Formats: sequence, C-alpha cells, structure tokens
Amino acid sequence: MHESQKTFKSPPKKYQPRGLTILYEDRDILVVNKTNGLLTVSTDKIKENTAYYLLNEYVRKGNQKSKNRIFIVHRLDRDTSGVLVFAKTETAKRFLQDEWQKFKKTYCAVVHGTLPEKEGIITSYLAENSIHRMYSVDDPEKGKLARTGYRVLKESKEYSLLEIDLLTGRKNQIRAHFSEKGRPVVGDKTYGKKEKGIMRLALHAVSITILHPHTKGEMTFEAKIPAYFKTFFS
Repeated sequence: MHESQKTFKSPPKKYQPRGLTILYEDRDILVVNKTNGLLTVSTDKIKENTAYYLLNEYVRKGNQKSKNRIFIVHRLDRDTSGVLVFAKTETAKRFLQDEWQKFKKTYCAVVHGTLPEKEGIITSYLAENSIHRMYSVDDPEKGKLARTGYRVLKESKEYSLLEIDLLTGRKNQIRAHFSEKGRPVVGDKTYGKKEKGIMRLALHAVSITILHPHTKGEMTFEAKIPAYFKTFFS
C-alpha cells in the first residue's frame, strides 16, 4: 500500500452517494458496488441520477469549486449491478483503460432454462443494429470479437445460475450471447421477454481483478451475489 492510500480519509457520511456502496478508495481509484437501475453515465434525458454524477459530488465533499473529480474507466448497463471501477486521476484512467482487456471480470446471471453443456465459451462477432441491439454476425469485418466463458453453478427445471467470465468487453455481450442460445437472462426486456413478477435484470458483476495504477500490485474487488438471484432456486 503506497503512502497516498495510507493517508486517505473518506468524506463524511452525509456525502455518501445513494445507490452506491463504496468498496475501496485511495488517491488513485474509487471502486463501488452499483445498484441495479442506476446509470453509469448520463444520457440526454438523465443527467444527475448517475454513478458518475453522484461520485463526483462525493469526492468534492459538497464543494463545487473543488478540483477533485473522477474519470470513467468502464461501464455497467443501467440494470446490471455490481463492481464498478473509477479512476481519480487522468493518469490512473489511462493506465486502467490500456490494461482493461487483460483484467479478469467475473459476473453471475440467472438465465431461463438449462444449458446442455455445463461449462463452455460462447464466441461470436457482435454488431449493433439501428435500434442499438447487439447481434452476432459471421463476418469478422462486420462485428467485434466477443468471447463469454460460463459455468453452471446451480440449476432447476426453469432456471440456471451461471458464473461468467467476460473474456472480451463488448456492449451487452452477456445478454446477447445467452439470448441467442435461447437462454436469455431473467428480467431482460431487450434481449428476452417481459415477465410478470420479475423484479430486476438478474445480471451482476461479482468481481474484478486489476493492477493498481500506482503500485502495479494485483487487487481483487468483490460484490456478493444479490440474495434475489437465489430465490429462483429455493
């Protein structure tokens, strides 16, 4: 742990951001567990209720003139919960983004039905259509390589709980891949179907292992599987 980590002091509780649990923080990075339903960054319609906006407020401690700010490293879909990493300096952001594809990202998901192969890798080239949905194409020149590793942790007649290794980080990759397998993620209104009684998208970023941008030491951050996911198997 380098000196800046030792001396870091967290802002008072009144500045703690809603919808986000801080997992780790030092002078270089800020790691949170994002709740589902919260955007990572703003859209044309939503500016303030985002992880990025709330965490900028948090590091400024209520002082709008503060030069403290955070930088986007990666994103989680609005309805996906779990580990989200931000940088606190431009240098840290550049390092993390340059190395991002090498870092290990693990997700969990509840999908409909059961998979004939209980472990495997789904590989395709993903392209985006005019309504911003991702789909697989055969031509490598028309899509980006996407690889999703998975392992079945638990299953019933109707559902499977999967541990997923995100081997590449394409938009909506997990959701598109399992939908095309005929096993859409539970609660996925875009790639699956609208279902009564489903509270949320059952997709969660469980852990990320990175190299710290300053120390270059390996660090793993984890956010427990939401209890809701286990209700499908009780």
